[in-house]
Amino acid sequence: MIFAGKYRPKNLDDIVGQDHLVGKNATLRKIIESKKLPHLFFYGPAGCGKTTLSRNIANCLDLPFYELNATTFKIEELRDILKKHMNALAKPLIFIDEVHRLSRNQQEVLLPFMERYDVHIIGASTQNPFYSLTSAIRSRSHLFELKSIENSSLLKLLDLVIEQENISLEKEAKEYLLNSSCGDARAMLGLLESASAIEDIVTLQTIKEIRPAALQQSSSEDGSHYDLTSALIKSIRGSDIDASIYYLARLIDGGESSDFIARRLCILASEDIGNANPNAITLASSVLNVALHIGFPEARIPLAQLVVYLASSPKSNSCYKAINAALKAVRDGKNLQIPNHIKTYSTEYLYPHDFGGWVKQEYLKEKLKFYVSEGIGFEKTLQEWHNKITLDDQVN
Repeated sequence: MIFAGKYRPKNLDDIVGQDHLVGKNATLRKIIESKKLPHLFFYGPAGCGKTTLSRNIANCLDLPFYELNATTFKIEELRDILKKHMNALAKPLIFIDEVHRLSRNQQEVLLPFMERYDVHIIGASTQNPFYSLTSAIRSRSHLFELKSIENSSLLKLLDLVIEQENISLEKEAKEYLLNSSCGDARAMLGLLESASAIEDIVTLQTIKEIRPAALQQSSSEDGSHYDLTSALIKSIRGSDIDASIYYLARLIDGGESSDFIARRLCILASEDIGNANPNAITLASSVLNVALHIGFPEARIPLAQLVVYLASSPKSNSCYKAINAALKAVRDGKNLQIPNHIKTYSTEYLYPHDFGGWVKQEYLKEKLKFYVSEGIGFEKTLQEWHNKITLDDQVN
């Protein structure tokens, strides 16, 4: 696309919509201007400027720039680039797109190059690479999120291109062009370019014939993969059925995979509902299985069923808080010795079934309290069971 390339920002000041990263006092900008560039990984929605920002960093620091893609990445390419710059003063900047697709083996191959700073590595992804990058890679780099470009910033770019290219378009066409691009500057310029090539005054009808629907049914301010997922989870947690179904629809229409949505709902079923309704995790697991084996469009129906069920269920995070508290205790150095009578092959262990199901004995060397029942939903029944099992024996 000629417009997208022609109007690609040439320096940090020209980049639109990412002031939190490259504004005058932004931390990333200060890092770049310090000329001590660490390895970086950028993530954010399509068309928000990840590649452009990487190119501008290379220009700002006068570094040779090479663009690779994780889907076709081969270590030989990296070695060939290194050979070309073996005696050069400036180390090359290697940009790897779709970095979340790097295999574990490919990441391990990158490690020594990153450790020695033979090259500067910048990776980009539409997904948060925290979950796909190994801890070794993350410890040697910094992650920064790029935001979907707001309409106000897109409008400045659009007005510039319209003026420079002497393009006329209807007011309604301009509004639709902005709103339907959903924060994707590249997509906006591509649509404008195609429409302006076939008519002198770009009309709404022509724009809609080229792009019948928005790229995603979301606003550019809040339509990212991450924000929509967060909105879905928080709506279910808040027991708002209609909001939950709405955000589910947004994720589906935005191209999110059915198994990703189902996995997130499985986590929610334990974290936010837990034993207040133990069937929640069972249903969530079943829907995940359906999503993995069937996929869209049919998976939308069991996903909707699950979302309504979860939003309607009583909520408790007792188990979530309990495991977090226990992990904190362990990591803070609470390293208790295991009582001898519950170690493997101990002859002193009291087998509860020989005592009617429960017998008093020590399981921890120190009395610790992690789990506190909220008494919500089925949790109340569980607590009553537990009290009956333990207190009845104590009374006897």
